[in-house]
Amino acid sequence: MGIDAHAFLRDLARGLEPRSDHLVEVVTERLRGELPEVWKYEDIAALAPVVLSEHVDIVLDFFERGPESSKVTTPPAAIDFARRLAEHGVQISDLLRLHRLVHAYLLHLLYEETGRLTKDPELINAVTITLSTLAFEYADHTAQQAVAAYQKARDSWLQRRLFTIIEAGMRIGTTLDTARTAQELADVGADHFADLVTVDLLDAALQEEGTHPADGPPELRRIAHSVAGAGPDPAAGAGERHTYPEGSEPAVVLASGQPLRLGIPPCDVPAWLKVSADHSGSGGSNGILSVLLVPLWARGNALGLAQFFRRQTADPFDDDDLLLAQAISSRAAVNIDNARRYTQERSTALTLQRSLLPQNVPEESAVETATRYLPSGSRAGVGGDWYDVIPLSGARVALVVGDVVGRGIQAAATMGRLRTAVRTLADIDLTPDELLTHLDDVVIRLQRVEQRDMDEISATCLYAVYDPVSRACSLASAGHVLPAVVTPGDASGSRTVVFPELPIGPPLGLGGLPFETAQFELPQGSLLVLFTDGLIESRGRDVDTAFAALSDVLGQAPASLEETCDALLNNLLPSGPADDVALLVARTRALDADHVATLDLPADPAFVSEARTFACDLLAAWGLAEMAVTTELVVSELVTNAIRYGETPIQLRMILQSTLTCEVSDASGTAPHLRRARDFDEGGRGLFLVAQLTERWGTRHNREGKVIWAEQLIPSAVAG
Repeated sequence: MGIDAHAFLRDLARGLEPRSDHLVEVVTERLRGELPEVWKYEDIAALAPVVLSEHVDIVLDFFERGPESSKVTTPPAAIDFARRLAEHGVQISDLLRLHRLVHAYLLHLLYEETGRLTKDPELINAVTITLSTLAFEYADHTAQQAVAAYQKARDSWLQRRLFTIIEAGMRIGTTLDTARTAQELADVGADHFADLVTVDLLDAALQEEGTHPADGPPELRRIAHSVAGAGPDPAAGAGERHTYPEGSEPAVVLASGQPLRLGIPPCDVPAWLKVSADHSGSGGSNGILSVLLVPLWARGNALGLAQFFRRQTADPFDDDDLLLAQAISSRAAVNIDNARRYTQERSTALTLQRSLLPQNVPEESAVETATRYLPSGSRAGVGGDWYDVIPLSGARVALVVGDVVGRGIQAAATMGRLRTAVRTLADIDLTPDELLTHLDDVVIRLQRVEQRDMDEISATCLYAVYDPVSRACSLASAGHVLPAVVTPGDASGSRTVVFPELPIGPPLGLGGLPFETAQFELPQGSLLVLFTDGLIESRGRDVDTAFAALSDVLGQAPASLEETCDALLNNLLPSGPADDVALLVARTRALDADHVATLDLPADPAFVSEARTFACDLLAAWGLAEMAVTTELVVSELVTNAIRYGETPIQLRMILQSTLTCEVSDASGTAPHLRRARDFDEGGRGLFLVAQLTERWGTRHNREGKVIWAEQLIPSAVAG
């Protein structure tokens, strides 16, 4: 019976060979109805008839030759078909179902043909059993090979996807720059799975802390785009603002935070797509077949929208493409948000930093100055570097540089506090070491008050005082790098650059350790260069090399202090600083000897009149006779106060610069206090009168005693 069944099958196969094309058409139509989602891919739809034709030919040949399963081969087109299903992300269950349906339909057709050719029930039964056995052997054998091809292709596809995600992690977020991060996202998408990628960010997300736009359609700005094979064109649509109509797909995706995959019918291109694609400068919306709309969300806030396009030359996006786009867009969104937050915090810190620095360095008769503040370009953020120029009594000036340890707004705010503290302490004319001691106490108190869960507040500071009368420079350092001193050029024009070997005290904030004031004399026209360590510290250069370069630049520094600052920054930091830099360059001046006069006085009230006469004669010589009345009164009160309450030696000193200064020194450490005299008091009005008649007055202490001083403004006509 088996022999008859095989013979019948051979005849059946030979009879069906001329009608194989019809069998292919019948099976194809049935498959289209059962699995329409598979036929949406053009390459699969084109390959399916070839696969079915090869299956029919091999099946008929198999039945004609007999049950030699070892010689059964899977059609090459079926192997390619399985690979393509894997690459399109079609599930393996769909492949197996498709495989079963093909063989079931073919087997059903063979059953029908058997019933048409014979009515013998025994033969029909025998043929059915044999046909079923052979069909299942063929189906099992070909299914194994198809599944193996599918799995290999799927593994390769998943590996490529994984490599894409890994590459995206390496390429996206290399900097804390919002636009560059967006461009990196666009480039990765265009390199791997899209023909065109655009990135739009909400205008509110770029400008404000809150990322939610106001009522109405949100306004977006085109930040980046990339075209496969062509690379980005930064000029195309860059920075353009636009909106998407309410209810449009991009607007819905932005609002909901849910991605969307769209097919674009050639005859019905939505208006929003024309606007979006036209902004890319890549040929507009012509030929776009498929779109992925992926929201850029981070930390619960909408940042913008990434759009991935494929044209008709490629397959439509599938669900796996959408998952891949989501994966790299989510990573990019976090990096964009980090960059946005960093940019906003850096901008705020830099604005705060600059607002706390001197806006206009005052012109001083003691020194000519030029300054620079250069923030770092690193991710670390704005630091707490500062400089200051503070006018002091007696024509002196204080030069300050400092550096707060730390970064960001907190460091900038701490810098502002310390700068204010230095100015306050400078107003009471403390010596450099005493000022730093009090500033150290300020930092310690800040540490206690803040009680932050972070490193303790710490800072370095250099405080120098220059006196143009004596040409003496007194300075003290709290952990800060010492200044460079450049002597004026000799007849040959050569200059000497030295870095004084002076004591350096501990950084501010340690407490309990002493500071020391050093003093040296500066020739007129010397340069005093104060800076923070960002000027000399670099990963690719040691400190000794940096000091040598600094010395070379200063040795050939131009006459202009502004040009000197630029030369220092350009030569020592050609590629920008890794740390913030504060730079203060001062050229010293000496006060002319005929602008300073002194008079030694005994502790005798009878000599007060001599002091008044001395002052009046001096004002006449200086051409300031109109100031004599006020000056006489000021000198009389200061000298009387020193004779009555002070100790010898007593000296009157008059200084003419941009102001007229009267100073009376004595050896007593007791400071006078301004008080309001009662109606019947015979004294107590002297300092009150001095305060009313002068621009400012005060007391400064030194190791020999104290100095009471008062300044008067000089009439503009005389001053000019």
